[in-house]
Amino acid sequence: MLSKRLFDTVDEFDTFPAFVSTLSFDCTPVKTDNLTCVMTTNIKQSLFTDDDEDSGLGMDDHVNFTSSLQKSTKRQRADDDNSRCSKRPKVCSDIKAVVTKLEENDDFIADGSRLHTLPTITGKHSDLKSITPQTLAEVVNGDYDDDISDYKIIDCRYPYEFEGGHIRGAENMYLHETILTLLQEPTKDKQIVIFHCEFSSERGPKMMRFLRSKDRELNKENYPSLNFPEIYLLDNGYKAFFNEKPALCDPVSYRPMLHSDHSEDLRHFRVKSKSWTAGEKRKYARKAMRF
Repeated sequence: MLSKRLFDTVDEFDTFPAFVSTLSFDCTPVKTDNLTCVMTTNIKQSLFTDDDEDSGLGMDDHVNFTSSLQKSTKRQRADDDNSRCSKRPKVCSDIKAVVTKLEENDDFIADGSRLHTLPTITGKHSDLKSITPQTLAEVVNGDYDDDISDYKIIDCRYPYEFEGGHIRGAENMYLHETILTLLQEPTKDKQIVIFHCEFSSERGPKMMRFLRSKDRELNKENYPSLNFPEIYLLDNGYKAFFNEKPALCDPVSYRPMLHSDHSEDLRHFRVKSKSWTAGEKRKYARKAMRF
C-alpha cells in the first residue's frame, strides 16, 4: 500500500522552474519536508513572486496548480486501470456469484440457473441428488410435464437385467462410452436425467458422476454452463421401484444381477465394462507421459 501511495503521488519538485537546479544555498541544506526553510530570501522571491507581478503565478496559484496536476495524474491512472478491467472477461465475476449461490443454497441445480424441479431426499450418496420411487413414478405419469421439457431414465444395469424388467421408457446404458453419447445429443432447457442400477449403490452413481465430469470438461470454457445441469439418482434403485410401482415396469418383472441363470452373462459384461475403463486409464497415462 505504501509503495502504491508513493508512486501515485507527483513529486512537487517536478513543478518548479528549471532554473532551480542552478540556484545556490546560503547554508548546507537540511533534510526536511519544507523546501522554503533552506532557501535564501532571494531564492524565495525568484521562485514565488508576488501576486501583482507579471508572472501571474502566485504562491496560492502554485499550490493549486500542483494539486490539480496530482489529481489529473491520479485520474488518468484510474482511467487506465478501469480500461484494463473492462477488458477482463465478465465470466470471472459471474463464476464467483454462481459459486457463492451454490454454497449458500444447495437447492440450486449445478449451473446455478434455477432450483431443482424434483423434491430430493438424503440418500446413500451425499454428493448426489436422490429422489424416491414415488417421485420417479410421478415423472413417468406426467405429473411434472408443466415443469420439465424432457426427461431421461438411464438404467445402468447389465442387458440381461434390463431385459428381465425395467422402468417404462428407460434406456440401458451400462458402458461409459454409451454415456458419452448423451453429450452428443441436442440439449433442451429444463430437461432432467435420472440414473439408477439395481440398488443405486455402485453402477448408477458411478455413471452419474462420470456424466457430470465429462459434461464439465466439455463446457470448461463456458463455466458453469452444462448440457445436463439437473441430474438425479433413484434411491435404492430398480429393486425399490419395482417393489413400489410394478405396474410402471416393462415387463412386470425383476431379474437380479446375481441370477443363477446368468452367471456367464455377468462375467462377460463385467469384463466388457472394466476393459473400457482400463483403456481409458491407459490413454490418460500415455498423455501424462508425453508432458
